[in-house]
Amino acid sequence: MTWLYNDPAAFTEDMLTGFLDANAGYVAGVPGGVVRAAPTRPGKVAVVVGGGSGHYPAFCGVVGPGFADGAVVGNIFTSPSAADAASVARAADGGAGVLLTTGNYAGDVMNFGLAVEQLAAEGIPARYFAVTDDIASAPAGEEAARRGIAGDFTVFKCASAAAEEGYDLDGVTRVAALANDNTRTLGVAFDGCTLPGAAGPLFTVEKGTMGLGLGIHGEPGVASHAMPTAGELAELLVSGVLRERPEGAGTRIAVILNGLGRTKYEELFVVWGTVAPLLRDAGYTVVRPEVGELVTSLDMAGCSLTVMWLDDELDRLWTAPADTPAFRRGAIAHHSPEVRTSVRTVDAGRYRKDAVAEVADEAGRACAAAIALAIRAVATKIVAAEEELGRIDAVAGDGDHGRGMVRGTAAASAAAEDAVGRGCGPGGVLKAAGEAWAAQAGGTSGVLWGAALTALGGRLGDTGTPANPDIVAGLRASYDAVTRLGRAKPGDKTLLDALLPFLEAAERGESWRDAAEVAETAARDTAALRPRIGRARPLAERSVGSPDAGAISLALCVRTVVDEFETAAAEGARR
Repeated sequence: MTWLYNDPAAFTEDMLTGFLDANAGYVAGVPGGVVRAAPTRPGKVAVVVGGGSGHYPAFCGVVGPGFADGAVVGNIFTSPSAADAASVARAADGGAGVLLTTGNYAGDVMNFGLAVEQLAAEGIPARYFAVTDDIASAPAGEEAARRGIAGDFTVFKCASAAAEEGYDLDGVTRVAALANDNTRTLGVAFDGCTLPGAAGPLFTVEKGTMGLGLGIHGEPGVASHAMPTAGELAELLVSGVLRERPEGAGTRIAVILNGLGRTKYEELFVVWGTVAPLLRDAGYTVVRPEVGELVTSLDMAGCSLTVMWLDDELDRLWTAPADTPAFRRGAIAHHSPEVRTSVRTVDAGRYRKDAVAEVADEAGRACAAAIALAIRAVATKIVAAEEELGRIDAVAGDGDHGRGMVRGTAAASAAAEDAVGRGCGPGGVLKAAGEAWAAQAGGTSGVLWGAALTALGGRLGDTGTPANPDIVAGLRASYDAVTRLGRAKPGDKTLLDALLPFLEAAERGESWRDAAEVAETAARDTAALRPRIGRARPLAERSVGSPDAGAISLALCVRTVVDEFETAAAEGARR
């Protein structure tokens, strides 16, 4: 269990408060995460790592000289928003550009990719790189589809050391790719992890077995395996990783035996006692191994083995000194005594609501108020559905969908009411709600809902009362925005499998109530589908029989909005 928390919804914020105070000599807080306490030296490429929280010491624990310049910190197991990623990158930038890097998860890829676009528009050179070391999540030949797990650490360390040596942005990015190409990880889980405030773990492991091929976001293993002895586990991990030896790789390797949060150091050392001789007997020289907790998953019981095959460059970068709150190696030659007094927090890309308020007319403002009420109703419904959405998501994912939807809809509702108060029309309210949803929820659903509402608002405009054809056209724009950003298609077992049937029913001229029923039926029918993208993809068979959480929540939102507007129309008719 995760025993200690105040408000589970504020766990990440409370964690950061304590972390920043305890490590004030290393780090400073900025919107979206942390950066080094000392400013990035002029001309040095900044390396910004990130992802959801729950993985300490990844990601904020490795910010410091010789390692990362900043870390973007999302909610538990949830990608940070694009706004947060861009915020940390701006604060970390020393004038030579920024490499943003995460594990290969859909929410991270979308949000950090959008952040790179925002930074480029501001004149800050930026790159994004996703780590793909998990050999259990996709077969050889499909490496680009693999997740990033404990191999994040080797890639982040080498890229950061390259930046410390003075490599330019292209060079740092090249090193990240080189380290990733030479890194392989295989992990196992003995028991699931529990989100703060949750009554039980995200998954359980049958007694006498372990899950082979776990994810670090609370995803269970891809296959069940009889529980081995420590020595047998070492043989399983070593043989599995070495089978994936990169072509042309040498005999010097960096190795991490990583604990997931509840496997004690003493247990890891017992396993290492067999891992090390197995690697040496296979003809390898182990260079500066790490045994301990480096990339965790809250209180998950389990461990993973990571191997990075070294050439001369990677060898030098892997062994280079570093000094961070959670990882120290060697001695840093020059440690700047300078401490930040301020950080750059440009409010880039924010929707200029005041300008929209100036063009809204009376009918538009009345419609905007009705939209805000509907969004408030959605937020209320999602709170009631949070636990169920999390349960569905945990079948083959990380169980955070309900909590993310609560954060997103609450932020959208507050932003919509604020926009109404300043006289915005429908477009202004929807765009403000979309931006707030994306910024506060993060993750895949946050960025997709943000894009959908923003596209709908852009189509509706801010004057007059939209007619049904305008709304339908706006929904088509939303669908196009979601497919373009998420790169999913119908049948992939995503929210699109409810959104498209709803849209097509509306385009056929069916009533909004009938279209909402179509969406609900389509969402339930996703239970028969196998996920083809996202975190659930490696657990596709386990997902069959359970509907997609994103499709279910979308259908719930659609039904709530339709009911809200029908009730408002009936009350208006009675007047």
